[in-house]
Amino acid sequence: MAKQQWLSDLQITITKGQLLLDEPLSAYTKTELGGHADLLVIPETVEEMQKTVRYAYENEIPLLLLGNGSNMVVRDGGVRGIVIHPVKLDTILVEGTSVHAEAGAHIIAVSRAAAAAGLTGFEFACGIPGSVGGAMAMNAGAYGGEINDVIVQSTLMNRKGEIFILSKEELDLRYRKSIIADEGYFVLSSDFELIVGDRESIDAKVAELTFLRESKQPLEYPSAGSVFKRPPGYYAGKLIQDSGLQGKGIGGAEVSTKHAGFIINKNHATATDYIQTIEMVQAEVKKRFGIDLEREVKIVGEHAE
Repeated sequence: MAKQQWLSDLQITITKGQLLLDEPLSAYTKTELGGHADLLVIPETVEEMQKTVRYAYENEIPLLLLGNGSNMVVRDGGVRGIVIHPVKLDTILVEGTSVHAEAGAHIIAVSRAAAAAGLTGFEFACGIPGSVGGAMAMNAGAYGGEINDVIVQSTLMNRKGEIFILSKEELDLRYRKSIIADEGYFVLSSDFELIVGDRESIDAKVAELTFLRESKQPLEYPSAGSVFKRPPGYYAGKLIQDSGLQGKGIGGAEVSTKHAGFIINKNHATATDYIQTIEMVQAEVKKRFGIDLEREVKIVGEHAE
């Protein structure tokens, strides 16, 4: 089979990272849903990631980058081709007021590192569950702050395995969009610029935002986080709540009663349950208010046979 050949070929160059055949992606996503990847590659170095990307490109193999799995739903049929999971590329370095973070680092960890160094400006990210790579791709934000406020530049890789750097302006960061997502680039690392702040005030802000997140979001259940983008002039959660959809769902998936913008894996849901619940919410909000809710979460993979 093709995937056996991919494994054999990549074993020659991927000597530190992991190569896993038919790996269940439910173990790598925050929804705890999804089928198997034909081949999952967990590189230890940028060089190993580059070799994997080049191999996929040269052999015309479908390639998917899976970060922290916090904003992605993998269908029950899994993912054909190669999936790269750069979780071990997670170095965070703080020098003066600059913070350098690799793509696999959790954005929460970057926020904590900044706070520990007495730097302010990254407190907004203290509860965002994604990786630096995912946060960059979607210009992640919360509580009045976003990546665009603090980014200086990112080191990226295209699907040919070529590495280059884009400045803040070149990244074209918009509401939940960027050139990274538009072009399908892979983030390798990012550089942020913050300012010196009062440690006590920083810690108080982080504590406040953490309390708000824990009190308002259904963190006790697996979920993909906030499912929908904010429609112009509205709030997705309020529209869903006013549609009477909280507590409703399909199969084991349910619109959270704690925060209507979240769909949770409440009782051994399948990815199909989760996706159909998303579609049910979109249809009902459209019917009641005439508003199209656009997904923030990305759906990938194949339908189950």
